[in-house]
Amino acid sequence: MTIALNQTKLTLEEFLQQPETKPASEYIEGEIIQKPMPKGRHSRLQGKLCDAVNRVCESDRIAYAFPELRCSFGNRAIVADIAVFLWAQIPFTETGEVPDRFNLPPDWIVEIISPEQKPNKVIGNILYCLNFGSRLGWFLDPDDSSILVFVSEQQPRLYLGNEVLPVLEGIPLRLTVEQVYGWLKMQ
Repeated sequence: MTIALNQTKLTLEEFLQQPETKPASEYIEGEIIQKPMPKGRHSRLQGKLCDAVNRVCESDRIAYAFPELRCSFGNRAIVADIAVFLWAQIPFTETGEVPDRFNLPPDWIVEIISPEQKPNKVIGNILYCLNFGSRLGWFLDPDDSSILVFVSEQQPRLYLGNEVLPVLEGIPLRLTVEQVYGWLKMQ
């Protein structure tokens, strides 16, 4: 379940001045909504997918997968479970460091549904990102081992079993749905 934290409406800029919460809070439609604390399956999938992307992308400066990164754009501040940015899109500081603030949508957003979350709210964040320039969105549902994939300007498609999942062009990663959910088996 998501928890609305404020009674009075704040602007996005006012929200961004607030102290961080744990777990993170998002700013959606003028409301502050705290995300649920990630549980075991969520954390495992998040960590393994970030690692898989970064292992094949970071050294060649193709892309980078950030876990739990706040992205503020339009009139929302969302905290994607995984925000993948193509290297050229990362807004590095003048000294070449990763900035604290990302005021743009990720190129690829990944959301992993938790039992307490409402699927339409989570899918709504993916759609919002696509409307603002994201190219790809994955919605993982560990309860039915499926991945709903959103590609900019296309119908969403449900992937199951041994189907190969689409990734951003230029990312040398080949994953099936079975491989992704296979990460949950640790013995």
